[in-house]
Amino acid sequence: APGRRDEVVAVLTRHNPELGAAGCLSYEVGVDDAAPDTVFVTELWESEDAHRASLRLPGVRAAIVEARPLLAGMDGRRFTVVGSPLRD
Repeated sequence: APGRRDEVVAVLTRHNPELGAAGCLSYEVGVDDAAPDTVFVTELWESEDAHRASLRLPGVRAAIVEARPLLAGMDGRRFTVVGSPLRD
């Protein structure tokens, strides 16, 4: 929501060890000063099932409840990782 970016970032960047234990390989939160009301999140999961299961974790559910009223909308995209030059 307009003017709430920093609050959303604070919720999304709060330390949550449950995510790693649930199969989250990467969870990065970013901003762009040219889009002051936008927060970018990139998540990488071991599997779609691991992500789905994470949505039932108490800490994740609490963060969703806290962040939802701060959001004006979401534009999510999914993709399948097919490779990386960083690993074999």
